Amino acid sequence: MEERYIKQINFQGIGIEGQALLKKSKVLVVGCGALGTVVVNNLARIGVGYLRIVDRDFVELSNLHRQILFDEEDVKESMPKAEAAAKKLRKINSTIEIDSIIKDVNSVTIEKLAEDMDIILDCTDNFKTRYLINDIAFAKKIPWIYGGAIGSAGTMKTFLPGEGPCLRCMMETPPPIGSTPTCDTAGVINTATGIVAMFQTNEAIKYLTNHKEDIDRNLLFIDLWENSVEKIELVKKEECPCCGKQEYNYLENKTPEAVHICGNNSVQVDFQNTPIKLSSLYERLNAAGLEVKLTPFLLNLKVEGYDMKIFDDGRAIIKNAKTIEEAKSVYAKYIGY
Repeated sequence: MEERYIKQINFQGIGIEGQALLKKSKVLVVGCGALGTVVVNNLARIGVGYLRIVDRDFVELSNLHRQILFDEEDVKESMPKAEAAAKKLRKINSTIEIDSIIKDVNSVTIEKLAEDMDIILDCTDNFKTRYLINDIAFAKKIPWIYGGAIGSAGTMKTFLPGEGPCLRCMMETPPPIGSTPTCDTAGVINTATGIVAMFQTNEAIKYLTNHKEDIDRNLLFIDLWENSVEKIELVKKEECPCCGKQEYNYLENKTPEAVHICGNNSVQVDFQNTPIKLSSLYERLNAAGLEVKLTPFLLNLKVEGYDMKIFDDGRAIIKNAKTIEEAKSVYAKYIGY
């Protein structure tokens, strides 16, 4: 073990004891895209003993500029991201256990996925999943690390159950569906995703090697185009529904978020009466050069062979989506949630 990890063992923050702790660690990484591929690559190389990688998507050509574990062969084979990453990582480090799971993370699946984990790293692209991670983390007392990037900017925050605020202290409810840009409409540069993921991994290493006192409690905001770094102190709210009152609304809501529409070759995605301002969504999608039309009743978006009908209650019917996972992925890419 010493030869493989000798350079980091020589670092006083890790040492022999820290390396042994890493080997015993179990880490759940939710999402294996721009952030996730960097995170799991780092964790595998430093010798985390067990990695559980969860992602519902398949590798596409547009992923390759920032999702570092994938290549053109993965695109040709339509490889699931979790499996493509695991395949590469097993060649990098055969001494650790890597569990790749091709599954949607929702209120039904997340409890089993988080079972026995030491820490959760959020590498997703939507707030719905982040609020769910926040719930399971505080319900089960598992630390989790939030990360996000868009354009040239990124944010990162470590949440420690029993100490300090949770995500709902920062934002009690998610932003309205369709109100925030996505990478597919606003773009993103790989330096932004890379540095956020590096910060996430670094904070995870501190926690896993018993250096909890060195973890930064602030929200970190970085804009690489502006070369700016800002730290924002967050305060725990005693009346917070999650960490204050122990109400885990997102975890307890087991209503299906997507269902097949019989005989219509379509999937309906429905986030249960989450209003959406169609005029604002139209402006954003139209500015991105997409084929979009606004009517008095709905917004119609045609993209990548899908015909999407989006309603003002947040519901969407996605024609030509073969699976629920595929439909939710398309929704997340162009609408966001």
